[in-house]
Amino acid sequence: MLRFALTLLAVITSSTCKKHGCLEGDTQKTKPSPEPNIQECTLYSKSSCCYADFTEQLAHSPVIKVGNSYWNRCGQLTKSCEDFTKKIECFYRCSPHAARWIHPNDTAAIQAVPLCQSFCDDWYEACKDDSICVRNWLTDWERDESGENHCKDKCIPYSEMYANGTDMCQSMWGESFKVSESSCLCLQMNKKDSIAIKYLLSKSSEESSSSSSSSSSEERACQNKVLKFEKQKQEEGEQTR
Repeated sequence: MLRFALTLLAVITSSTCKKHGCLEGDTQKTKPSPEPNIQECTLYSKSSCCYADFTEQLAHSPVIKVGNSYWNRCGQLTKSCEDFTKKIECFYRCSPHAARWIHPNDTAAIQAVPLCQSFCDDWYEACKDDSICVRNWLTDWERDESGENHCKDKCIPYSEMYANGTDMCQSMWGESFKVSESSCLCLQMNKKDSIAIKYLLSKSSEESSSSSSSSSSEERACQNKVLKFEKQKQEEGEQTR
């Protein structure tokens, strides 16, 4: 009985740590903490799963290499495409919320993070004329002995590799992301995410406890909160003019 109790406690503790900690990647912390001197990924400076020195790789444009992965195997990314690629990299490496979508079979990976359709469409538009040689950035590269990535196939435009923003978001990082049916209960990799995440976590909690609250009510509440957020930002902008 004691052994069972200790095992159960270990499972609960492990689950709690993963829920409130960081992904177990090669650059992430055990748990998020402030990084006031972060150079890139500043969206997560108040609570970050990455160290400031990691973001030095992303702080200068053009970005050549992050870890063992070169971003320029098919030529340098345009600034607009690079900016979106940075947003994805920052979320995975630095977001204190990424572990909420931890992959069930890989504690260093994410699965089915809900992205807004508008974000995916804008990302596709920004990158469609850039070139790429792999459909899945996680699995399709050829890796040499040092772990560096190389193309197996010829470079083609993003617009030929992916049919549209949905196809790109749900293919480029494997199972990591999905396009949400909601226009608010989803991530855009900006400050509005703090609102969406609040309701996404609330929705997840209600679903697990079999609550009768409908997703439509969460959607309306989220939309109202975003409208208030945008109005506040607009008023702040007018005051600084």
